[in-house]
Amino acid sequence: MTLTQYQYIVAVDIYKSFAKAAVHCFVTQPTLSMQIQKLEEDLGVTLFDRSKKPVATTDIGRQIVDQAKVLLNEAGRISEIIQLNKGEIKGQFRLAFIPTIAPSIIPRFLKDFTELYPDLELHITELQTEIILDQLKKGLIDAAVVATPLEAEGVIEKPLYNEPFMGFVPEKHRLFKEKFLTVKELDIHDLLLLKEGHCFRNSVINLCSNTFKKNEKSAGIHLESGNFETLIKLAKQGFGMTLIPCLLALELKETEDKRYIRPFENPQPSREISIIYRRAQLKIHVIDKIAAAIQKSIPKHMLSNKELAVVSPL
Repeated sequence: MTLTQYQYIVAVDIYKSFAKAAVHCFVTQPTLSMQIQKLEEDLGVTLFDRSKKPVATTDIGRQIVDQAKVLLNEAGRISEIIQLNKGEIKGQFRLAFIPTIAPSIIPRFLKDFTELYPDLELHITELQTEIILDQLKKGLIDAAVVATPLEAEGVIEKPLYNEPFMGFVPEKHRLFKEKFLTVKELDIHDLLLLKEGHCFRNSVINLCSNTFKKNEKSAGIHLESGNFETLIKLAKQGFGMTLIPCLLALELKETEDKRYIRPFENPQPSREISIIYRRAQLKIHVIDKIAAAIQKSIPKHMLSNKELAVVSPL
């Protein structure tokens, strides 16, 4: 029994396919299959039901795969101890961002970070929160930057900053002449929303709970989109107003659209942004460096929650 064999069975359990697991492990499928079969023979049990599509892990296989993950995690700590002792930041690191954070934050910190740590191979992807939590659990990503609190089992949340909500109010809207917005003035039927699956949408709905009733319908056009750029364009065409994150609003201030930005009165509604990772994560030193780099790139007033009210993303 070897650590390599354990890596192979964990990969098959994750991908539910010998072919996909082989690609992930950078070996041929016959090599992977042969090593798993040898492990099954040594253990005297069947780990996978190969007659099913996708491949299914047997009951005893599930117990062994779970223990294999523990062994692999503990084995990986040796490399981490050596890197920490040498002060090294290198190797691979898989980092995810939710789509409503990625466009504003990645350009702020990435260039300086990669210059500081050129030996770190950083893999960045955009995923929705539900997928991020699933991939963290499966070990497919190392950490993610998301809106919190999530309170997911086995997941550590390290707050980075608090990002206020800002109103984007077009000229003919009833609130255009207001210098500051209040939550009481918002009407969910008057707001352009991101489509389902985005936690920013959930936060806006929670913010407008006083005007939103489940299953309530109103006359007119119901518009939803997967990105803020579309919502902003639709707002300017007179389809309503929308709410956007502060960092996006700061970028708009460099354009003619800045005249449509309206802050909220204190306490400003905001979202808490955190870097999250599994409790058994081995690369804490890398996570700390990423967290520090992100915080360094953020306006100082967003690093505290003073005069801010965090809105749940759930």
